[in-house]
Parts: sequence; C-alpha cells; structure tokens
Amino acid sequence: MPGDKLEGIGRFTLETLRHMVAQQPDHTFHFLFDRAFDERYLLGPNVVPHVLQPPARHPLLWAAWFEGAVAHWLRRNRPAVFLSPDGFTTLRTRVPRVTVLHDLAFEHFPADVDRLVLRYYQYFTPRFARASARLVAVSEATKQDIVSTYGTEPAKISVVYNAADAHFQPQPAAVQQATRERFAAGKPYFLFVGALQPRKNLVNLLRAFDAFKAATASPMKLLVVGRTAWKAGPIFDVYQQLQHRHDVHLTGRVTDTELVELYAAALATCYVPYFEGFGIPIIEAQACHSPVITSNCSSLPEVAGDAACLVDPFSVVSITQGLTQVYASADYRQKLILRGQRNIQRFSWAESARRLWAEVERAASDGS
Repeated sequence: MPGDKLEGIGRFTLETLRHMVAQQPDHTFHFLFDRAFDERYLLGPNVVPHVLQPPARHPLLWAAWFEGAVAHWLRRNRPAVFLSPDGFTTLRTRVPRVTVLHDLAFEHFPADVDRLVLRYYQYFTPRFARASARLVAVSEATKQDIVSTYGTEPAKISVVYNAADAHFQPQPAAVQQATRERFAAGKPYFLFVGALQPRKNLVNLLRAFDAFKAATASPMKLLVVGRTAWKAGPIFDVYQQLQHRHDVHLTGRVTDTELVELYAAALATCYVPYFEGFGIPIIEAQACHSPVITSNCSSLPEVAGDAACLVDPFSVVSITQGLTQVYASADYRQKLILRGQRNIQRFSWAESARRLWAEVERAASDGS
C-alpha cells in the first residue's frame, strides 16, 4: 500500500485528504505533485492530478517549486483555496491559503536540522504563517507555540488532530507470539517507532534501556522500528557502546501490517522525543492495546491524556524508572491499556477531515 512508507506528516496528508475527497463529492480537488505519482493517491473521481516541475527534494528546489511552479499554476487556474497540509505554501499568490503547521521544532532545536533546511524553514515559515488566510495546528501545544514564537493571533489558528488508522487494532495471542518469535527471539520487548533522527531522543532511550537491563536482569528486548533519517550518527555511536547491545534490534522500516503486529505484541511502547507536534505512535499504540511510556513535554501529555506513563525525556534516570515501573506491574500496564482505549476515542480522521474542510470553506468565504 502507498501508506507503508508514510510517517506523521505524510499520514496526516493522506488520511485527511482521503476522507475530505469522499465527504465532498460535489467539489473538485486538484492535487499538485512534483513527480510521477502512484495512481492509488488519486483518492476519488473528483480528484484531478497535476505534475509540476522541478522535483522538490532539496531546499533550493522547494523554493523553485512553491514560488515558481505552484505560484504559476495558481495564477493560471485560480482555485478557490490553496490547501497545504505539510507546512509549505507559496508567497506569490493572491489565492487564499490554508496551511497546516505540524511543529516548530527547528526554532527550538536548530542544531537538529541540516543547515540549508534550517535556513529555508526559518526564512519561509514565519512568512507562510503571515501570508496564510488560516493556519491549522495539529495540537493545542503547537498552536500556542505558533502564537508565542511568531506572534500570530490565536483566532487565526484552528487545531486539527491526527488519528490512528482503522487497521491499528489489538491482535490475537497467537499473532502476538508469532511476532515475538519473528522479531524478538520469543522474548518480551519494548517498542520504539519513529524515524532515527535527533529529536526522537533515541540516545537517551538506548542509555535508559541499558540501565534498565543492568538493574533488572530481565529478558526484555528493545525493538527500534523506523528508517535512518538525518544526523543519526550519535544514535549508532551510543548503540555500539551499550553493554546490552545484543538485546536491541534495529528493524528499519516495516510494513503497516507488521507495525500493527509489533504494537500489539509489545509489552509497552516507548516514545520519548523531547519535542513533538503531535506524536502519532502514542495513539497507534493505544489502539493496539499497547501500554505507552512517553515524554512529559510539548504536545505529548495532551495527546496521551491520562493513558501513559510520563517521563522526563532529558533524564536517563527518569526514562529508566518509567521502563522499570511498566515492566514490573501487570496491573499498571492493564490500567494504561484501558485508559488508552478511552483516550483514542478523541481522535478520528473523518472528524479531522471535516474540521480541515471547515477551514477551507472559511478561507474561501473570507477570500471572496
């Protein structure tokens, strides 16, 4: 499926547009691509695709694509609204814009971002925020960050949450056991899901897992699921230094089916970034009845509700204590699972699509 390689922003884009196209059959949607596309991304008969050049996979090409090709297409075609679900837009148009900002991590942790990418983000993002008719944030924490960092009027920003896809569900005991056999030599395991990059805080998670193993002598494994992204060198350096390195398995990408099975069979999901705009793995794990350990900062407590063990991501000791607490108590894990089942009722892609469409209509109305 085309969704197998999608992470947070891509998942938000695919699922909100999939539902929006279905919910608004009388409207025509023009999808702008920067390269040849998978036909499965044409989400309904009311979608018209357009491929614009150049392919935008570098900061200089981002500017060329949005300020050149996209702006030119908008001038020629004059749609009612230009919706950008991934934080980018163009400054060179009078078409009303709705822009989704997923986080401002680059403003707070600039060292985590490559130099050219950082320059693009820091130059364009505040200008995108000012130029857009409406802004959408994926959490209240992100909304408040936009307000405080850019001075944006709160009334200009609406919150539209992410959600867990419908296929994230608990799995039968036999599937769980087969998953443990395949990925963890039949042993119980903690699970991390996310791209290997600095903000995901894998350095501290690896150190905490090593301390946990030394203190408990448990059979637990740690599975790290996700692609190697940017600035991942320190993660591999720490991995090589672990006393219990043989109990840590880096799986790389997995399919959506495998990911569901991995969540469902995990003793707990450990997702402890030090900054996050939303944190989809939290609710994916909860949907699969996996207890969650997550960070006590940025958007993560908002998303987790009362259904997670909260730790300080900057403290290896705190993360170690969280791992130990969840490992030691089956009753505590069950309490987190039950609370997680209630918590995920707050999130729905169908509702998120309706809320996003309301912002499109609002921008169209104001623009006219």
